[in-house]
This record gives sequence, C-alpha cells and structure tokens, in this order.
Amino acid sequence: MPTGLVRYQQSGHLHAVNFSCDQRRPYLGTPAAKDLFEDALERMRLRYGFFVKAYVVMPEHVHLVISETDHKKLSTAIQALKLSVVRRRSEKPFWLSRYYDFNIFQENKLLEKIDYLHRNPIARGLVLEPQDWKWSSYRHWQTGEEGPVQIESPWTARKRGGLLS
Repeated sequence: MPTGLVRYQQSGHLHAVNFSCDQRRPYLGTPAAKDLFEDALERMRLRYGFFVKAYVVMPEHVHLVISETDHKKLSTAIQALKLSVVRRRSEKPFWLSRYYDFNIFQENKLLEKIDYLHRNPIARGLVLEPQDWKWSSYRHWQTGEEGPVQIESPWTARKRGGLLS
C-alpha cells in the first residue's frame, strides 16, 4: 500500500469505492464490456459475501457502494473483482492499480453517495435521466426491478420478510 494511504476496513461500515481504467481509457465503453463488469460484480458479491447497495459502470470508471466481506478484507474482494474483468478482456493494463475508498457511517452520507453515482451518467452527458442508463442500480432503487447485480435495498429486504442487512 502506498505511503500515507490508510484504509479503514473490517470496521462494519459501508464503503463508497471507485476505480478507473488505466489512463482513464474507455475500456468499459461498450455494452458488452459493461455487462461483463456487472457479471463479475455479481460473481464476486456471491464469492466474497458482500452486499451491493448501489453501483454505476461508466465508460472508464466504476462507482460502488458496498459492504465489507464476510471473511476477507474488502481490498481482497476488490482485487478479485478487477482480476475477474481483466481475465476476460484483451486490454492490458486494464485498471489503475489503486482504488478510492470512503467509509460511510451516516445515513445522509450514504444517500449523498448513492445520488451522486446514479447521476454520474447525466453529469457526463450520456443520458438525460438516470433511469436511461442501463448499467446502474438506479432502476432497482426506484422500482425494485431486479437486474444482473443483486442490490441490498428496502425492496430486497421486503422480499426477505423485512430484514435489511
């Protein structure tokens, strides 16, 4: 880990995580590449036992709001997620080696991070409304629509009988 970088993991907090493609190249610019990332995210969610509160896949970076894992450090799960994508893509290097991690322990900060990431495609001029961007958790949060990544929300809690993780 670089000097001065401190990660507060295994704290029980949610984490706002984002990471970028190498030199911010649009390696996730095609629908197939974004679909592949969603597939990798769901696989790693299941393998490492974290839950996903929100996400968005942009052409050259990704934003996630996720929990810590059941049995490994979050950094291990992020590394596995990035490797899962790299193994199925030809671009090398694919990712920047580091990622940004912000611990969330207040409800207002959680809502701020979710709103920010869902509005990222609008800010970039990719769509006019957040529901128009297929590669995010926005539609799930608005309607309960299930997508390729299971989202932890009041919708999923109701399906489990009202228990929100």
